[in-house]
Amino acid sequence: MATSLDTGVPWVMCQQSDAPDPIINTCNGFYCDQFTPNSDKKPKMWTENWSGWFSAFGDAVPYRPVEDIAFAVARFYQLGGTFQNYYMYHGGTNFGRTSGGPFITTTYDYDAPIDEYGLVRQPKWGHLKDVHKAIKLCEEAMLATDPKTTSLGSNMEATVYKTESGLCSAFLANWDTKTDATVNFNGNSYHLPAWSVNILPDCKNVVLNTAKINSVTAISKFISQPSKDDPSSSGASLSGWSWINEPVGISSQSAFTKTGLLEQINTTADKSDYMWYSISIEMNGNEHILKEGSGTVLHIDSLGHTLYAFINGKLIGSGKGSNGNRKVSIEVPVTLIKGSNKIDLLSLTVGLQNYGAYFDTLGAGITGPVLLKGSQNGSTIDLSSRKWTYQVGLRGEELDLSSGSTSLWVSQPALPTNQPLIWYKTTFDAPTGSSPVAIDFTGMGKGQAWVNGQSIGRYWPANKASNGGCVDSCNYRGSYSSNKCLRNCGKPSQRLYHVPRSWLQPSGNVLVLFEETGGNPKQISFATREVESLCSRISENHPLPVDMWTSDEEARKKAGPTLSLECPHPDQVITSIKFASFGTPRGTCGSFSHGQCSSKQALPVIQKACIGSRSCSIGVSINKFGDPCKGVTKSLAVEASCV
Repeated sequence: MATSLDTGVPWVMCQQSDAPDPIINTCNGFYCDQFTPNSDKKPKMWTENWSGWFSAFGDAVPYRPVEDIAFAVARFYQLGGTFQNYYMYHGGTNFGRTSGGPFITTTYDYDAPIDEYGLVRQPKWGHLKDVHKAIKLCEEAMLATDPKTTSLGSNMEATVYKTESGLCSAFLANWDTKTDATVNFNGNSYHLPAWSVNILPDCKNVVLNTAKINSVTAISKFISQPSKDDPSSSGASLSGWSWINEPVGISSQSAFTKTGLLEQINTTADKSDYMWYSISIEMNGNEHILKEGSGTVLHIDSLGHTLYAFINGKLIGSGKGSNGNRKVSIEVPVTLIKGSNKIDLLSLTVGLQNYGAYFDTLGAGITGPVLLKGSQNGSTIDLSSRKWTYQVGLRGEELDLSSGSTSLWVSQPALPTNQPLIWYKTTFDAPTGSSPVAIDFTGMGKGQAWVNGQSIGRYWPANKASNGGCVDSCNYRGSYSSNKCLRNCGKPSQRLYHVPRSWLQPSGNVLVLFEETGGNPKQISFATREVESLCSRISENHPLPVDMWTSDEEARKKAGPTLSLECPHPDQVITSIKFASFGTPRGTCGSFSHGQCSSKQALPVIQKACIGSRSCSIGVSINKFGDPCKGVTKSLAVEASCV
C-alpha cells in the first residue's frame, strides 16, 4: 500500500529490522553507530537520536550530558552514518490532555538543545552545533568514498575517508569508559580522552574533540515574581479567588446505568480524564458485614490510573498508579449505615498509552473486583456484577467552567482550601518584560488548569520522586540510559507549568483550576525564566573554536585556544565578572573556585575585555595571563552576568 502511493521519496520504518525492500529500516536510540541496515543497498540512518528523556509524574527528572551525545553523533558518522535526526531538538509542553504515557508530565522539555520555553540550552545547543560544523568540514571526503577502520589499541580505533585525489578526513575514537590515551596516527601524536572522538577534517589537525566543550554554558533559573500584596510589586499578581464545588457522584442528565463494571477509555472515548462509577446499596442492619467488630473494608481493583473513593459523599481513600505500574488497588476502612449507602468512585486517566504493540488493548478504569469485606469475620459482598450508574466527565466540564465565564462562581472572604473536588478562579496581570512565564503550583495537589480558556495541562506537584538515584554531577563516560543521570529526587516531578506569552494580556487574565485532592491556591505564584550566569572553561590543550579552524598550522598556533562569552539577547551586555581564574580552577559553572594556582591577572584582563560588550573572546595562553604554575596544563574559567 505504501509503495503504491508513488510518493517519489523513500519510505522508512524505525526499529523494524525486517522492513521489506524498498522500505529503509532505520535506528532509534541513544547510540546507533553499531547499527547496520538489512541491505547494503540501504543507507545507514538514525531517525531518533534521543537528546534526553521524558519525565513522568512520580519520577525524578532525567538529563543527558552533551559530551555523550556528541560522542554518539561522531561515532555514528565515523562508522558510515549518512543521516541523523534529534528526538527532541526542541522541547515542548503537553498542553491540554495531550500527554501520553500514561503518567508523562505536562512538560516535555526532554533536556533538549532548545528547551520547553524556546531558550537555547547551553552548552548542549552550542556544542552540538560545533559537532555538526566539524562533521560538515569532512563532508567532501565522506561523500566521495567508503570509510576504512583500523585499531589504535584496546577500545580505540581510527576511521579514514580518503580518496585517490587526495581528500582525507579521519575520526579517532576512544570508547574506554575510564582511561584517557595518547595515540599515534599518521606519524603524529594525539590525546584522546576516555569516551571521546577526535575529528580531523584533513587527517592531520583536530578540529574538535567531543569531550572538550568550547561553547558557553548558561545557567537559567526561574525567578519568582512578587505578589500583589507586595507594595513594590511590578510583576504578576493574582486578584481575589472565587470557587465552585464539584458535586460528588452523578450530577448529569447524560448519566446511564449498566450491569457490571465498564472499561473507562472505550466508555469515555477519551472526552475526559474523569468517569464516575456509582452504586447504592441497602443495608437492613442484619448483614454480617455490619456486625460489631467486623472491620469492614472497601476493596477496589482498577486498571488505572488514579482513583478516589467516596462513601455517602465523603472521601475515604484514594490510590494512584505510576509510570512503571499503571494499575491501582486500594483497600480502605469504611463505616456503613443502616439503610441506603452511596458508593461513588471517581476514576481518572493521566494520559494514554501511545506507543508499543497492542497498546489499545490495555484499558483503564475500574474493572474489579469491587468488594465489601469484613476483615475480621470473613464476610464479603461482591458489587462488581451489580447495576452501576456511570457519568463521563465532570459537572464543571459540562458547564464549561474552564472558560471562567459562568455566573455560578462564589466569592466570599473565607476561601475553602484543602478540600477535594473544587474549582477555583482568579484574575491576574501578566509579569512584565518578555521572559518566558510559568506558574508555580506549590501548595496544590492534583488537577488541571486553564489560562484565558486555554488548558495549560495537568498539574500534580503533590506527586514527588523518591529520594534515591540523583547525583550532583553525572559522568558522561560510559553508556547512557534514562535512569543514569537524574535530578529532582525527593521533589515534585513538575512544579512549574509553562504559560505561553501569546496567551496573555497585560491585565485581566483569567486562571481557572480544578483541584482533585485538595490544596491552597493562595500559595500559587508566577515565575519568569531568566539566564542568571554565563560561564566557560577552556584549557590550553582545547582545539580552536570550530569557526576559527584552518589547516594552516602557523595560523592555528597563532590563534590558540579561545574562551568566548556572548549574552543570550541582542540588547544585553556583560555587566559583571563573577569569577575568573587562569591556572587550575575547580568546580563547574555556578560553583567555580580557585585551585592550587591562579594568575592574579585573570580578573582584570577578563573585566577589561568583556564588561560593556555583548560578547568577548580571550586567548587562553600564558602570554596573556602569565604562568602561575609551570609544567602544568592550565585552564581559564570565567563566570559572567548579562543585563
